[in-house]
Amino acid sequence: MSYQVLARKWRPGTFAEMVGQQHVLQALVNALESGRLHHAYLFTGTRGVGKTTVARILAKCLNCDTGITVTPCGECGACAEIAEGRSVDLIEVDAASKTKVEDTRELLENVQYTPSRSRYKIYLIDEVHMLSNHSFNALLKTLEEPPPHAMFLLATTDPQKLPATVLSRCLQFNLKNMQPEQIVSHLEHILAEEAITAEPEALALIARAAEGSMRDALSLTDQAIAYGEGRLQGVEVAEMLGTVDRGRVLDLVSAILDEDPAAVLQLVAKIAEHAPDYVSTLDELSSILHQMTVAQMVPGAADTSWPDQARIVELAARATIDDTQLFWQMAVSGRRDVHLASSARAGLEMILLRMIAFRPAAIIHGDNAVGVPPAKKPEPPAAPVESRGEQAAGQATLQAAQRSETRAKVSAFPPGKGDTPSDVEGEAHNEAGRGPSRRPELHLVSKDGPAASGANEGGENDIAPRSVPTLSEFTTECWPDLFEQLRFGGILHNIALHLELSERAGNALSFAIARSDAALLNDRHEAQLTQALRQQVDSEIAATIVVNDHHGLTPANRRAAIAAARLAAAEQAIARDDALHTLMRAFDGEIIPGSIRPTAVDVDHQEIDPDPEQASEA
Repeated sequence: MSYQVLARKWRPGTFAEMVGQQHVLQALVNALESGRLHHAYLFTGTRGVGKTTVARILAKCLNCDTGITVTPCGECGACAEIAEGRSVDLIEVDAASKTKVEDTRELLENVQYTPSRSRYKIYLIDEVHMLSNHSFNALLKTLEEPPPHAMFLLATTDPQKLPATVLSRCLQFNLKNMQPEQIVSHLEHILAEEAITAEPEALALIARAAEGSMRDALSLTDQAIAYGEGRLQGVEVAEMLGTVDRGRVLDLVSAILDEDPAAVLQLVAKIAEHAPDYVSTLDELSSILHQMTVAQMVPGAADTSWPDQARIVELAARATIDDTQLFWQMAVSGRRDVHLASSARAGLEMILLRMIAFRPAAIIHGDNAVGVPPAKKPEPPAAPVESRGEQAAGQATLQAAQRSETRAKVSAFPPGKGDTPSDVEGEAHNEAGRGPSRRPELHLVSKDGPAASGANEGGENDIAPRSVPTLSEFTTECWPDLFEQLRFGGILHNIALHLELSERAGNALSFAIARSDAALLNDRHEAQLTQALRQQVDSEIAATIVVNDHHGLTPANRRAAIAAARLAAAEQAIARDDALHTLMRAFDGEIIPGSIRPTAVDVDHQEIDPDPEQASEA
């Protein structure tokens, strides 16, 4: 057979021909030039990264007839014999087939003899981790103190299986996986020398399929040349590798951004015609989303090895960073769903439809690095007032039935939506800066039934909707009460709790916070407080925060005072309860200190006076 495969034909013969691994080559070149040679080297790394190749080049450098050099001539007898695999002084051993201790002892019997014609007798043991424990024990002493003419070159893909006693006797070099750009560049050079035309997309597909192995890349290139009858085309290479057409995946991303589920299902049907691996389809999708994110945040760092990079940039401009991050997370975490689904295709379709269904309904970030993000899908239309009233009344009635010990219950729902109370709480704690906070409507529900959505005729049990505070109301004394009418999100809420309004001069509000409460305060909170107040007070307020001692007129102190008063009232009620004390005497019971808790329900931490009848019963 005259044809020689590319992986063998283009195996590097010198360090200069090596691709990558500069951290290993520099150390070896410096050792050769300075003469500081070790007697045992260990080369580790995944398959096809050049472990055995580096060892053979090092053997040439040591035994070249011109002397120890970093540039072996490649023409002398020693170099030719090593290149052709027939050197008697380079003993190559496949440890996977020579695992027994007898094989190792036989190998070491001739170590003491000088090389036949070369400068060094070199033992190249490949896949050394396959040796048995007895074989390692037999090798240890020789490996530590070999004759001056002997050298050991070990290679393995799994260094964790080597005993620590062996690792400590070797200089270890870890060869890294090749980057796709390095593989593409090397393939372009080889194919140009071989006079074979190749499309950039085909080379990029091979480089990614090789997963960092140059040998795998060359083997796949041989297969692609045979498949394409002497040429490499992107479509044919994709068919050969069984991967989905990248253009179809880009179409999927476009359909998701257009929120077109019908187009998504049609594209999946077209992809299914070629019987693809659906997990690899998700991998391709996550790769595109990753490149979109890079294009959004660091445009200059985008991968230029793909010919369709311009379309990726265009898709990145149509999406927000929130979109690409969420879609990538769904694609990566959904890989397991493909295997759990009734069929792989159904799993893929559900993941893609999930991306449309759970796409954020509001823009969180501003313009991204590529361009102005498009407007997001609109909010759902507001429900009719009558419907909102019925939903609020029904929810509040259920709450009243579950908590019959109180006279009134409050059900808060944001205008235009029939959310649950937990949803409202989340909306109420939106961070300042994400848009105006939606103020809840308050509906009173008595224990006898729901109140009407409009004004009651009696009006006795009504709680009027919370009024928006005006700027004139902001005084030092009123600030703790005004705080309960406002909404602050996240850390800003905790900081505002401990603020005292020191002064109001026009639209300027000056707040003070004690040093003991200022641990979470930073430079951004003044601007966030200003923005939150402007949105809720509807005035061009300018707020400043100063770390300074104050008089304690803070919302936190007000809440603490109310809680203390409620607790004292509860303790007094317990102390006056004759029935309870009778039970305690009968059963020799006692009240555990600190176990009494008030049960009155409050609205935004403001007390609601209990029903007189219930108070007397308590």
